[in-house]
Amino acid sequence: MARPRSPKGRARLAADRLALEYPGTAKELCALHHDNPFQLLTATILSAQTTDERVNMVTPALFAAYPTPADLAVADPAVVEELIHTTGFFRNKTKSIIGMATALVDRFDGEVPTRLSDLDSLPGVGRKTGNVVRSVAMGLPGLPVDTHVLRLSKRLALTSQTDPVKVELELNPMVREAERGALSLRLILHGRAVCVARKPRCATCVLADFCPSAFAT
Repeated sequence: MARPRSPKGRARLAADRLALEYPGTAKELCALHHDNPFQLLTATILSAQTTDERVNMVTPALFAAYPTPADLAVADPAVVEELIHTTGFFRNKTKSIIGMATALVDRFDGEVPTRLSDLDSLPGVGRKTGNVVRSVAMGLPGLPVDTHVLRLSKRLALTSQTDPVKVELELNPMVREAERGALSLRLILHGRAVCVARKPRCATCVLADFCPSAFAT
């Protein structure tokens, strides 16, 4: 197979290869346990600077205590802090998720909005988190850009940008809308398992035959 010469060609081939390596929909690939957009939004806020496994340990009790935005909006911060304590930065996270729930009640009738600009306006919610919720819980286009996506997109020479928003906007036209969320999650999984930061495992990488950075480190 001829090596793709353009960033779009590499992006498409990478998406196809990684889909075989890490099959499933964006919802199936997402490691955070959730039943609806509100739960995923909450869990994603809690996942900052901790592991998905740790978040999944605390969210069952949190969601049982506060099943709706209206419930969480009037929660006692001290109780929430105790429930999420082990995720780290629990005071700031408590403030963020209660603020987010309050904003949902006050501005969106207790529903998680679908527009990225609305999600991005919520306390504790940035563009990356908004794209996670859109792509995983709503089935809408969204390409979350984290450190793994940044690293792999640079190694694959898909973009020279380093700002997450600029990377997202540059990658979006290269990827079919329905595949953006799943591709982001597959890049994350591949970045954790194979294309690691310090010494990528190029010898076992399914992208090595066309990756411009293969075997370079």
